[in-house]
This record gives sequence, C-alpha cells and structure tokens, in this order.
Amino acid sequence: MAFRQPVDLDAINAHARNSLVGHLGIVLTEAGEDWLRGTMPVDARTHQPFGILHGGASVALAETLGSMAGNLTVDTTREMVVGLEINANHVRAVREGTVTGTARALHVGRSTQVWEIRIENEAGKLVCVSRITLAVVPVTGPAK
Repeated sequence: MAFRQPVDLDAINAHARNSLVGHLGIVLTEAGEDWLRGTMPVDARTHQPFGILHGGASVALAETLGSMAGNLTVDTTREMVVGLEINANHVRAVREGTVTGTARALHVGRSTQVWEIRIENEAGKLVCVSRITLAVVPVTGPAK
C-alpha cells in the first residue's frame, strides 16, 4: 500500500489550520510511502487539570494522523474516510515539550481501513498507542 499521490505537507497543514488540529498545535512533519508523522505541543492547550498531557489530546492527535493518512490512500474526488472507532492506551505521562505520532496502516481495504498510531515523547519513549478504524465513504458534497 502506498499513498495515491505525493504528500504535500504544507497544503495539508494549511487546510487544517482553522480547525481543532490548528487549535491544538498539531503539525504534520513527515510522510513516507505508507506512513504519516506529526507533532503536538504539550502545553496549556493540551494539558489536563493536573498538568500532564490530556488523554483526549493524544486521541485527537491519533485520529488526525490516522484520518489524514487514510484520506491519502483514496481518490478524494470520489471518496473520503471517516472514523468509525478509535481506542487508545496511555502508557506514560508527559508534562512538557512535544509528542510525535506516527500512523501506519494495518489494513487498507475498499470499505474500511485500520491504522495504528504510536505517540512518543521527545526521548522516543512510548506515550500512547492507538488504533483507528475508518470507513471509506462516497463524497456527497463539495469538499472544503
């Protein structure tokens, strides 16, 4: 499996700027032939009240990476992917800095996709592992 076209990180980041993705400071940083990587700051935007990375922020990063990667595998003039289910295991607390997530496909089918997203701290230690199931659906309206 490979992405359908070269990945334009600047265009994707610009498209996501005025959404939750931009509000949380998520930025796509690298793409391979079949993987997508992005970062998110660990700061007041992404903390929970006790001063550590909010699990929901980790899930938002995971869903962003998985969904964006999934959409790179389909003809977006005819199809798009949407989340069906996501789970996450939070294994290490982070108080500051940046976390980096990498999405890799486990299954890319005609109607569903499954992606694994590993989120690591600046030392490369696992913070969260997530899996998202995506549905491939027809585009029904104009794309934004």
